[in-house]
Amino acid sequence: MNSLSTTKISVIVPIYGIESYLPKCIDSLLQQSYLDFEVILVNDGSPDNCPKICDDYAKLDSRIKVVHKKNGGLLSARKAGLKVATGTYIAFVDGDDWVDEYYLDILYKLAVANNSDLVVTGHFREFNGKTETIKPKMTGKFHAHEVKSTLLPYAIYNGHFCEHGISTYVWNKLFKKSLLEKILYDVPNDIIMGEDAAITYAYLSVAKHVTVSRIPLYYYRQRHDSIVKSIENPKMEYYRLGLLMHYLNSKLRTVLDKENLNKQITYYLYSQILVRSGGMIYDDNGALIFNPFSAIEPNSRVVVYSSGSFGQHILNTNAKHKYFTVTEWLDFDYHELNVGGNQVKPCSSIQNSDYDHLIIATINPTNYSWIKEELGLMGIDSKKVVSINTNMEEISNLLIRLGFDTDFKYINPSFLNNL
Repeated sequence: MNSLSTTKISVIVPIYGIESYLPKCIDSLLQQSYLDFEVILVNDGSPDNCPKICDDYAKLDSRIKVVHKKNGGLLSARKAGLKVATGTYIAFVDGDDWVDEYYLDILYKLAVANNSDLVVTGHFREFNGKTETIKPKMTGKFHAHEVKSTLLPYAIYNGHFCEHGISTYVWNKLFKKSLLEKILYDVPNDIIMGEDAAITYAYLSVAKHVTVSRIPLYYYRQRHDSIVKSIENPKMEYYRLGLLMHYLNSKLRTVLDKENLNKQITYYLYSQILVRSGGMIYDDNGALIFNPFSAIEPNSRVVVYSSGSFGQHILNTNAKHKYFTVTEWLDFDYHELNVGGNQVKPCSSIQNSDYDHLIIATINPTNYSWIKEELGLMGIDSKKVVSINTNMEEISNLLIRLGFDTDFKYINPSFLNNL
C-alpha cells in the first residue's frame, strides 16, 4: 500500500460463524492487483475460531484491522467497521464469499473515471460447486436527473414481477464513505431481514452519479445451511419484513411519487412473503387464505421445479398442509437434497401424464422465462406450467389481511402485544 495519509478503499468484512470459509475470503482480498486499500475484519462476537483467524491475519499484513465486538447482527458489524474506516470509498465483502483478483482495481477505476457516488457490478453465484454469472440489465452512467428518472423508479421493481433494476446486495458495489455515513448509521439495527436492501436503496436516493457495469467480480457463495428450510413463526417474518419495507417507504417517499413507490414496495413485500411462506398462505388455524397458484386445486398432482429457497419452502409448506400432491421435484442443476421425503431429480425424469401442474419456483421473471422455455424444449406441456398471481388489488388486500398498514408497518395486535 502506498504512503498516502488517506486510504483509497476500505473493505469491511462482517464475520460470524464462518471459520471454514474465512481464510479464502481474506486471501482473495490480500491478493488484489490494486494496492491502496485496507481490510477491516469485524468479529461480531463469533463463537468459533474466527476471532483467532482475524488476529493471525492481522499479524501477517499491516493492511488488516480487526474489530472485536459483542454480537449485534450484520448492520451493527458494518457500522462498527465504518467507524474505523479511513478510505475515501467503502466496499463490503461477506466473510463466506471471495472476490476476483481485479475486484478493487475495477471498482475504483469505474468510480474515478465516472466521478461516481455508487458503482454497481455483476457477480458470480456459486452453489453446490456450480457457478452462475449474473449481470445487471440497466447499465451505463447515470447522472443526477437520470438517477431520479431512470434508476429510482425501477430500482426495487423494474416492471417485471419481481425483478430489481438495481440489485439489493451491498457486496457488488462501491460506496463513497462521505455519503454512506449519512445513510448507514440511520438504518435501525433491528432490521435483520433485508439489511442490504435497506442500505442500497436508501443510499441510491442520495447518490447523484451512478455507474452500473456488467463485469462480474464478486463470488457469492450460496450455502445449503444459509437457505432457511422452514418458517416456524410467520408473524415474526412479517414483522421483520415490515420493518424493512416501512423504512424504505420512509426514505424513498421524498424522491419518488406515491403511486410508483407503493407499487415497488408492494410487489417487493409480496415476493418476500411468497418465498418465505412457500407460496400458499395459511391463517393460525391452518385455513388457506391465499393461493398464488390459482390454477392449482386441492389434491392436484404437482411437479415443483427448483431446489432453491422458494422450492424448498413450497415443499415444506405443502408437507405440513397437504394441499396438493408432489409427484416430482426437479432442477436442471440437480443435486442430492431431501425435503419432506422429496428428492431432487433431473428434468428428464417426468412425463406429461404424470402430473396436472408444474410450479417453477422462482419469483424472478427472467429465470421463469428461460426455465419454461428449456422445459418446453424437453417436451414439457407449457399449458401445465402455472404462473404467480400478480394482481395488485388482490395483493394489496392480502397485505391488509395479514396485518400491514398503508405505510407497510406490520400492525397485527395479537402479535405485537406479545413482543
